Amino acid sequence: MRELAAEENLRRQGYQVYYPRLLRPARVRGRWLDRVTSLFPRYLFLRLSVGDQAIAPVRSTVGVASVVRFGGDYAVVPDAIVDDLRTREDPATGLHCLHGHSEFEPGSNVRIVADVFDGLQGVFQRESGDERVVLLLGLLGRDTLVEVPAAFVLPQSDAEAKLAGL
Repeated sequence: MRELAAEENLRRQGYQVYYPRLLRPARVRGRWLDRVTSLFPRYLFLRLSVGDQAIAPVRSTVGVASVVRFGGDYAVVPDAIVDDLRTREDPATGLHCLHGHSEFEPGSNVRIVADVFDGLQGVFQRESGDERVVLLLGLLGRDTLVEVPAAFVLPQSDAEAKLAGL
């Protein structure tokens, strides 16, 4: 993760840097664990004090591959966009979440795409907090409520639902 090296080295040089990260489930040795990853892989936000700080040291900082340009001009991200990103962070951890609110309506058909229930179809019931959802699954001939990470659930098209008998 070159972003961490770039962030640390730029801060050490006195630059203001924003490196947005998120928790994302990842499969490690057959188990699902939450991993901290970049919200925008290979990108950081840098606030440059024009007139007081030069861009040249940034380009040669360890961890920095290049500075984004459009033609000959450096890309400028409005402060409002960075401020909005900061407001979406979890205040306790500073991390972003991909699912700020459920994308599913109660009763909508879903498919689990990871974990022990991988491939099963079910019906969305409700959110259960901490990025988890409750689904109704047909297991062993009976309907069962199951709680799974929201990141493991995708919407199921109507055609898929009919084929699955839901």
